[in-house]
Parts: sequence; C-alpha cells; structure tokens
Amino acid sequence: MRRRKLIALLGAAAASPRLVIAQTPQKTYRVGLLSSTAPLGENSPLGAALIRVLGERGYENGKNLAFERRGAGGQLDRLPQLVAELAASKVDVIVTGGYPATLAAKQAGVAPVVSVNAGDPVGTGLVGSLAHPGGNLTGISDVSAEVTPKRLEFLKEIAPTLRRVAVLWNADDLGMTLRYRAAEVEAPRLGMVIVPLGVRAPDDFDTAFSEMTKTPPDAILMVSDVLTTLNRKRVMQYAEENRLPAIYESASFAHDGGLMAYGPDLDAIFDRAAGLADRILKGARPADLPLELPTRSSDLCRRAR
Repeated sequence: MRRRKLIALLGAAAASPRLVIAQTPQKTYRVGLLSSTAPLGENSPLGAALIRVLGERGYENGKNLAFERRGAGGQLDRLPQLVAELAASKVDVIVTGGYPATLAAKQAGVAPVVSVNAGDPVGTGLVGSLAHPGGNLTGISDVSAEVTPKRLEFLKEIAPTLRRVAVLWNADDLGMTLRYRAAEVEAPRLGMVIVPLGVRAPDDFDTAFSEMTKTPPDAILMVSDVLTTLNRKRVMQYAEENRLPAIYESASFAHDGGLMAYGPDLDAIFDRAAGLADRILKGARPADLPLELPTRSSDLCRRAR
C-alpha cells in the first residue's frame, strides 16, 4: 500500500508543472578585484589565473563564481570609494594588485584581502609578520632585498665600468620606495652609486630625463608600479636614444622593448594568489594564512633584436 502511494505521488509530481521538488540553491562566490590601474579583465594575467585556478577547484565563472572588478585608473583617491562598492556587492574576498589598492582594502576591513605586487608587507606595515599576518590580509610577499642585487649585478655584467645607476620609482608608493632603498643599500658592495629619481606624476618623468641629460648616469633601473608602468615606453625610448643600459622588473618590459628584465615569475605568483583566494572561499581566515614568498624567478629576459 505504501509503495503504491509513493508511486502515485511521484507520478503526480511529474505530471503537474505546479509541483516542484525543493532543491538547495547553489552558493555563488563573489571575488572582488581591485587595482590602481584599469579594472583587471579576464584576459589580464591575474584575472586569467584566477579563472583558471579556481576553475580547477570547482568554481565556474558565471555559475557559482562571479567577479566584481574595480580599477582606479591611476587616481588613487578613488580607491576607498571602490572598496565601498565592493563591500556593497557583498564580495567574499578581495584580490588586490599593488600597495595602494592593498592598503585601501586592508584599512576598510570589509572583506578578506589577498595581495600581490604590494612590496614588502612587513616593511610597509601591512602585516606584523609574514608567518602571523593577523587581521584581514594575506598574499604574496615581495623579495626585493634578494632580486634587486641581482638586477644591479646584471647591469654590471653588460657594462663592467658603470658606476652611477639612476633608479626611477614612484616616490608616493611606500612599497616601491622600499625597493628603491634595497638598491641604495646594495649599490656600495658593487662599487655603484644610486642616483635617486623619484616620480609622483607623469610630468615628473620629463624632469627626471632632464636631470639625466645634465648629469648622465651609466645605467637605469626602473621600479615597476602603476605610474612607471604607464610611462614605460618613455623610459625605454630615453634609454635607447641615450644608449643607456636599462633593466626592468618583469619579462613583459623586455617584450615591450626594454633592454632586459629580471624578477619573480609573475605567472607563478598569480597562480598562488588564486590558491589563497580559494582557501578563503572555503572558510580559511587570512589571519591564519602566512604570507607566501615567491619560489620561482624568471630567467634574465633580454629584448629580442
């Protein structure tokens, strides 16, 4: 009798469109992307890594995964408002690119933060220690104290007699200022003198070029952040016209026309950042996730001739 009643009920449910068997809706995980530059699209290196790595771990973009993308377009005073927009979108985690975006997201405290390319997080005060970050932030730490000496050594290899190295960096970005200081500390060991050329706005590059024309350096080291990256072609052109060896911080600069570049493998960094975001989406607290160090460096990349 019970079996006949069950069959009858199932048959009625199948026949009637008004009878719906209840299902538990699938959660949609929301990932915020915050940049000081343009919003990080799906085809950007970081955006593509997030989609690929999260896809391998059971998230499907457009189904149980959604991205909220915000970019300040170089106007850093917009960052707090952009963080507020991400909070209003109820994101589960914010992945930030660069120190200014990371600082804005950390200070707001609205969601866990995974940071990349923000410099030394201990030196900038973003966290108390790499092993025990505390607070709402984790990510990938900088290794400028290790790779900056290598960049200077590579310059020395191609120009053994060089002495004066001009360092271009965004002086308003504390994370990048620490990279400049790493060069300043290392230079005496190699018999070099650092010529500091801090910039804060696009017009400052003209001033920097004028200074180098008045008192020519022997080489250029450019520290990468939103400001210097947006003006990289001007730096490359100046170096080319004045026959100055120049080194940059990632392979993309050599592909764009720079003489050579050396730094951590950014693809590996972005993959690991995506892995940290996955752990947070699965319930881990950023305070319990140690800041990771890059384990792979890109080979010295020279411009194709």
